[in-house]
Amino acid sequence: MIEKMRFLSITGPKNDFDRVVNKYLTKYDIHLENALTELSTSYNLKPFVEINPYKELITRSEDLVKKLDHVDIATGAMMSAEQAANVINAAYATLSDLNVKKHELKNQRHELNDLLIQIEHFRHLEYDVHKIIDLKFIKFRFGKVPHEFYTRFSKSVYDNLTTVFYECERDRDYVWGVYFVPAVDSVKIDAIYASLHFERVKLPDAYEGTPEESFNSIIAKIAEINIELDGIYAVIKERLNSVADELALAHNTVSILSSNFEVRKLAACTREKGKSDVFYIICGWIAEKDSHALLKEAETDNLVYCVCDDGQLDDDKKPPTKLKNIKLFKPFEMFIKMYGLPAYNEIDPTSFVAITYSIIFGIMFGDVGQGLFLVVGGALLYKLKKMSIAAIISLAGVFSTIFGVLYGSVFGFEDWINPVWLSPRENVMTMLLTAVGFGVFLILIAMFINIVNSIKAKDWGKVLFDTNGVAGLLFYGALITSVVLVFTGHALPGAIIMFIFFAIPLLLIFFKEPLTHIIEKKSRIFPEHKAMFFLESFFELFEVLLSYLTNTISFLRVGAFALSHAAMMGVVMLLSGAGTDSPNLIVIILGNIIVAAMEGLIVGIQVLRLEYYEMFSRFYKGSGKEFKPYKGK
Repeated sequence: MIEKMRFLSITGPKNDFDRVVNKYLTKYDIHLENALTELSTSYNLKPFVEINPYKELITRSEDLVKKLDHVDIATGAMMSAEQAANVINAAYATLSDLNVKKHELKNQRHELNDLLIQIEHFRHLEYDVHKIIDLKFIKFRFGKVPHEFYTRFSKSVYDNLTTVFYECERDRDYVWGVYFVPAVDSVKIDAIYASLHFERVKLPDAYEGTPEESFNSIIAKIAEINIELDGIYAVIKERLNSVADELALAHNTVSILSSNFEVRKLAACTREKGKSDVFYIICGWIAEKDSHALLKEAETDNLVYCVCDDGQLDDDKKPPTKLKNIKLFKPFEMFIKMYGLPAYNEIDPTSFVAITYSIIFGIMFGDVGQGLFLVVGGALLYKLKKMSIAAIISLAGVFSTIFGVLYGSVFGFEDWINPVWLSPRENVMTMLLTAVGFGVFLILIAMFINIVNSIKAKDWGKVLFDTNGVAGLLFYGALITSVVLVFTGHALPGAIIMFIFFAIPLLLIFFKEPLTHIIEKKSRIFPEHKAMFFLESFFELFEVLLSYLTNTISFLRVGAFALSHAAMMGVVMLLSGAGTDSPNLIVIILGNIIVAAMEGLIVGIQVLRLEYYEMFSRFYKGSGKEFKPYKGK
């Protein structure tokens, strides 16, 4: 079901805003709305235009508490904003010398890492870099060249040039190395290398000895810096842990104050010329049961004035949806939210889905042994992980067990217990017809729910003339009744009764649009292009008749999957040699696991498809907005 909502307004002096937010909004579930939008007809309102003063403190405190060991804070514990700021700033100040040293060391490490990247590809050059740099009549260039250009260069150009290329390393894309050239030819040779896509790498004068020696020296320096940084981190943690309780409480305080401050974005202030007093206004939705407690508490608060509507909502107001279901059905709210939450004036289909989903799953997957495993496995997973899907599996497993008893199937063995109802493999037609009959029953319920939803929405045209309204319900009910009478050998009713239950509903569906206009007292009954109206209505009516047939036949899959499960387990029993003196237990166990996993997943998806496309499409819009209380944030 959907909880009944009331629209709430809270007003008081602007300087009392933070106290009210902390006292009421963090205690009661209130879905906040933008006060300026909700009270748009009021001319003397303005938004809050204040900058959050806690942003810098939040940044500092978050950085500090990350370094703390776990600290427990009593729920609701706070200190004053001034105390919290002092604690955070003092803790930050005690680390100033360490932070400066840490910053310097990190910069040094960054520079050394850059050097490593530059020198890494030239480690195999077994020559002192400084000696190369000091050459006067020979120019050198460190760099890289793509493989395809290097191959072309070495085969056709290299022998004709006054240059030497020393290869240091190859990777997937490049050949890394250094080339030497006489100073007098450097301009020409540089141009030739440039045409071969040679990219220069300028090595800074910061190396000692060969590149390999420099590389190892830099690695050692980085290791020393890391050790020094670890020592600084340990001192930082030690200093912060000495004030851990106060610091954690200060962080909790500024977090709450900062979050409370953000409420100003949704609040409004009064503005009147010549008056210094400014009042705030907060608007939102609250559950009716919570509203009484809040109003009672606010009566004793001289600085707060609360107003709640009487529960009679205006047509232009759209309350958020807060689902309220029994604990057994609550996990199925996941399926509802996947499709879309019901609007405030819609029927909550959670209970309907919970019952029908579990029953259909049981019909399609009836086995005592596998069903019990689903019950136990789903319950354990839900207890450990609190996963809604696990609770759904567990409840579906209960009905799998029940239908396993009705089918007389235990781990695929159909001779351990006698079927209470029937064996699917031995009663194929009964199984299929029962599935269709159950589907017809669910479609009729879906039509009835659609009528109730349309009455609540005061959409009388949809109530009376829709394919899932009264007209559709009469036609579909009469059609199913006639089919049953024919198959059971009974005579059909007289022509007048057949006309009333077949022709009149179809005419009402056909003329739905003009009849709705008459009820709504619109000036134009028929659309401007009447010929197009009749043509569109004819094809729409044909589609409606076809949908009645296809939707009904769609439930054959319920019986078909029950037969499929029995057949697959029959194959497992055959392969394992069940019924002989020495059945293969491994095949039986593996077969049960494979069938349960594969078919359980497929059946779960197929049942959800039936819920969404064969039933939800008849009565459910899912256009509601979720109830999101500030307290939850």
